[in-house]
Amino acid sequence: MSAQRESDSIKQEAALADLQNALGLVKPLNRIECFDISNTQGTSATGSMVVFQQGAPDKSQYRRFTIRTVEGPDDYACMHEVLLRRFQRWHLNHKSINPKGKSNDSFARLPDLLLVDGGKGQLGVAQAILHQFELSQAISLAALAKENENFFLPQQPKPVALPKHSLGLLLAQRIRDEAHRFALTHHRQRRGKASIRSQLDSVPGIGPVRRRALLRHFGSLDRIRAATLAELLQADSMTRPAAQSLKEVL
Repeated sequence: MSAQRESDSIKQEAALADLQNALGLVKPLNRIECFDISNTQGTSATGSMVVFQQGAPDKSQYRRFTIRTVEGPDDYACMHEVLLRRFQRWHLNHKSINPKGKSNDSFARLPDLLLVDGGKGQLGVAQAILHQFELSQAISLAALAKENENFFLPQQPKPVALPKHSLGLLLAQRIRDEAHRFALTHHRQRRGKASIRSQLDSVPGIGPVRRRALLRHFGSLDRIRAATLAELLQADSMTRPAAQSLKEVL
């Protein structure tokens, strides 16, 4: 191990121990999973799960969630859906009930600490999910609120504040910010795709089949705009009237 890697490992161990002690947790925090929700006025909502092993990100274990059941800007409901799906997948792996016939290691393992972005509301959602799967005693739980950067813990009416520059707080903030970044990236991708669909669907003669064919053929809305009439006609299912409508509208 290089001197730099050894130094980083020592810092990570110190940060994990500091966070564990500050939150009054019994188990070492070998695996931390953090969840965040990203949406803009309730549209294209997404959730993220990031995993830190021994204080370092394990990006192979990251997972994204496209929100399926929630309409409107309801972060609590979105968090409920994401956590429910995460632990349903654990249950399927745990019970060896996997419809695809293979295990997903990211969902098969349980975290030592479940960290959610938010305050008392998000904490309550996570508590309910852990209770539903009888995991309340197996997994430590905390919510980290951006306002004042305080932790909310089960069975503790008052938030826990760590020193501003403590190693434990800095680690938790890094994990929370990584979950936010990962959710936001997926959210922006979904919004971009939704915008492209909306613009193409507004063109007379362009329905879902031709929209998909155009995007397969050209790859982006900008390339569709730049295409000549003859080039547009090369896409599957395109007709001259539909191509002419594209040139007029876009």
